[in-house]
Amino acid sequence: MSATSHDAAPARTPSSPRPGPQPAPRLRRVLAHTALEARILLSNGEQLMVAIALPAMVLIGLRLLPIGRLEGAQPIETALAATLGTALISTSFTSQAIQTGFDRRNGVLRWVATTPLGRDGYLAGKILATLLVHVVQVLVLGLLAVLLGWRPGVLELLAAVPVWLLGTVAFGALGLLVAGLLRTEAVLAVSNLVFVLFVAAGGIAVPTSMYPWPLHGLVDLLPSGALGELLRACLAGGVFSPAPVVVLLVWAVGGAYAVSRWFRWTSD
Repeated sequence: MSATSHDAAPARTPSSPRPGPQPAPRLRRVLAHTALEARILLSNGEQLMVAIALPAMVLIGLRLLPIGRLEGAQPIETALAATLGTALISTSFTSQAIQTGFDRRNGVLRWVATTPLGRDGYLAGKILATLLVHVVQVLVLGLLAVLLGWRPGVLELLAAVPVWLLGTVAFGALGLLVAGLLRTEAVLAVSNLVFVLFVAAGGIAVPTSMYPWPLHGLVDLLPSGALGELLRACLAGGVFSPAPVVVLLVWAVGGAYAVSRWFRWTSD
């Protein structure tokens, strides 16, 4: 008995369109870009110097030198708070600005905008990669601090997590803003100079309360001053105040808005 017509598979005619390749799901695209960005950050010798080696030297130096210590706190506690602030700024701000600036100059950002990853996926991948690098930084620097005498508490570590996330957004937005507005050569100079100023004179290495009065109020308004005060409150028994939270939140929201408004994807 012959098969009925509805049992026969429809024949593909030569003019029938073949389905083209489809892009991977959005989450998979973002995660793939995250892994790429993280590998770039962790496989580059200069980036490792800024992300790991330099903060480690800051930790050892501040542990040995009587700089920026709070009354009643252990030297390793104030040293670690300053070191983690240094590590966060170096990765979220300096490394982010330099890498994105070169991507912009080399036309990578223009190309990304035309791919399924898109601009939002590119930025999301960068943020997630930065957080992954931060995890590596915290593990390495935390282990070094333990070897130098630090004894962490669970509550202080949990309190530092939202501070770390807020600081990552604030300084990451500033890094992207510098990369998206300035020429690559200027990005190199500005990002490194601002990094040094933030760490040395912006409230990271030295508490804002130790500055003379005219500078005290100015440093309190900097994102680095707010970050330093919050990390010392979490890790070194410093006095907690809501003012640094507000300051860092304003920088994070304002920086994110500025990036969405003025970031240029091409170097033209």
